[in-house]
Amino acid sequence: MTGSHQVPGDTKHPPLRQRWWPRGWLGQPLPGGLGVPARLWGVLCPGLGRPCPGLGGFSARIWGVTARAGSGLAAPRPVSTQRGSRRAPGKVCSGGRAPGTAAPRDSEPPPPRSSGRGQSGAARRDQSGCTGVGALLPSARLTDRTGCRRGGARSRAVSLSYAEVGSGGARPPLVLLHGLFGSRVNFQSVANALVRRGCGRVLMLDARNHGCSPHSPMMSYEAMSLDVQHLLHHLRIPQCIVLGHSMGGKTAMALALQRPDLVERLISVDISPVSTACVSEFSAYIAAMKAVKIPDGVSRSAARQLADKQLQPVIQVPQIRQFLLTSLVDVQGRYVWRVNLEAISNHLADIMNFPMFHKPYPGPALFLRGSNSPYMSSKDYPEIRRLFPKANVQFIEGAGHIVHQDKFEEFITAVLNFLPPP
Repeated sequence: MTGSHQVPGDTKHPPLRQRWWPRGWLGQPLPGGLGVPARLWGVLCPGLGRPCPGLGGFSARIWGVTARAGSGLAAPRPVSTQRGSRRAPGKVCSGGRAPGTAAPRDSEPPPPRSSGRGQSGAARRDQSGCTGVGALLPSARLTDRTGCRRGGARSRAVSLSYAEVGSGGARPPLVLLHGLFGSRVNFQSVANALVRRGCGRVLMLDARNHGCSPHSPMMSYEAMSLDVQHLLHHLRIPQCIVLGHSMGGKTAMALALQRPDLVERLISVDISPVSTACVSEFSAYIAAMKAVKIPDGVSRSAARQLADKQLQPVIQVPQIRQFLLTSLVDVQGRYVWRVNLEAISNHLADIMNFPMFHKPYPGPALFLRGSNSPYMSSKDYPEIRRLFPKANVQFIEGAGHIVHQDKFEEFITAVLNFLPPP
């Protein structure tokens, strides 16, 4: 099952054409002589299969857009609404990748595999089985619950890559969202431990511009929340429990505040719904990562050693360097950063801040704070209480910012104690 599965158009029973719609080109009048250009009704480019906004969700194919020889316009194919077969535990899925790729492990990703496509415009596969590193995959156009689009612009969601472990259970699935510069593999050990202890179904997501998910120039919490909404809709998940660390925690909070009906409860790990004053620190990280130069054809261990040595003058903490190096991947013999450094750099202020919300989230919320971390403070509590009136703040003694790494067992216990009864 993939994030944007499509089915072919109906060629056996073609739509109305000719006298109702003499041509298939964009800009032609609609059937019945309404005289409205097709492009204004959301008829889109070939093969995207998007619905026509403002027409009740009907696809452009129903309205008589047909493929004509030499017209350059093919009948858009509607997104399938068929429910896929049950996914096996550990299944890795991606919006731009066929199923069957094994989930990357915590330690060593599998070797690169060829995608079978040519060089030009090809989807590439990196060491962890990702395709399209740096590529922008087809994205869905979403609106909020009221159907509004701010300023007349359409919000866009990308098809997130995700991995899934566990199955069944009466409680809603648990969705894990990683932090800045991370990927879903950061939560692999956490997900496995939770499943072993009866948590049920757990999904680990790669945020846009991270991991195996598509790259996009936009990097805001509203956009990242829409990405999660898009995936939940595709997987037919009516409600989930969402857990996010750092940037993922802010995405989780934005999702709960935008769509409280989708979130049964919320866990935010070492982050608050306020501005985080670390812009200069992360800017230095990005500059250092951009400056890394690795010769082609070297081994993975040698590449990591070279990158680590080049990062050391700017990033003195070894744990931070090792964390960043998890995003250094081999793509066809050349080492690149899997994260979209350009987009992150351009939107770093947005990532450090948090959007303004007025209506609080009515569900239960847990804020797990590392006692040794500077990312949360008692000054944040009034804003936490305003937006999450049922929130509980819990300290994990001896943990820094990456709570689930520093105090793994205490973290797992706190999460399990907060989950609803199975």
